[in-house]
Amino acid sequence: MNKADLQKMLQRLHDNELDVATALKQLEDLPFKDLGFAQIDNHRALRVGYPEVIYCEGKTAEQVTEIIAFMLSKGNNILATRANEAVYEAVCQICSDAVYNPLGRTITIKRREEKMSDSYIAIVAAGTSDLPVVEEAAETAVLLGNRVEKIIDVGVAGIHRLFAKLDVIRGAKVIIVIAGMEGALASVVGGLVDKPIIAVPTSVGYGANFGGLSALLSMMNSCASGVSVVNIDNGFGAAYNASMINKL
Repeated sequence: MNKADLQKMLQRLHDNELDVATALKQLEDLPFKDLGFAQIDNHRALRVGYPEVIYCEGKTAEQVTEIIAFMLSKGNNILATRANEAVYEAVCQICSDAVYNPLGRTITIKRREEKMSDSYIAIVAAGTSDLPVVEEAAETAVLLGNRVEKIIDVGVAGIHRLFAKLDVIRGAKVIIVIAGMEGALASVVGGLVDKPIIAVPTSVGYGANFGGLSALLSMMNSCASGVSVVNIDNGFGAAYNASMINKL
């Protein structure tokens, strides 16, 4: 139940269109639902504006399906991240309109239309190998009601490709910059724009990249102002923060 639903229920109670017993039944799962193996945070949307998101890695297909089955009863949009094909196939058994992005490894289920923002989030990626993180970020941002512009394969090894897209990048309200290897792209973009940048280091790179650690440290040590950094491969976290900034 989100804030709008709660207000509607209180209004129906006030207008005697809803009896107290029914209202209590609707509220009995607040603030959380205990499934035994998971406690679903039903108050999340009331507190922070967005419902809980399901992180699938480490969960069984049966656990994810049971969580989604309960969340469907609340009528909110659903996002599941780090999902594999087996999890998606299990979810399809209870929800035929679930959509899977195999590159981003996300499952999305739309139950209500979010008002799309007038401003947009630019997602700028250094290389094609960073696309899994790009797709996770894009799916998250769109489901949260944001317009998204993706600018792909504009890394510093061919920096003229970045300059050709500067008008689109500069037009965004907030920019997500995704890069592996040495992670230099975030600093370069930071020196060219007047918008906040959320940098995402990826685990793309040869041995000395240390699974994204080199890119993470490069981004954290950026000399460009206005660059903040999320964890390695965390497209979801970057998009969530970008959505909050875009809707201020």
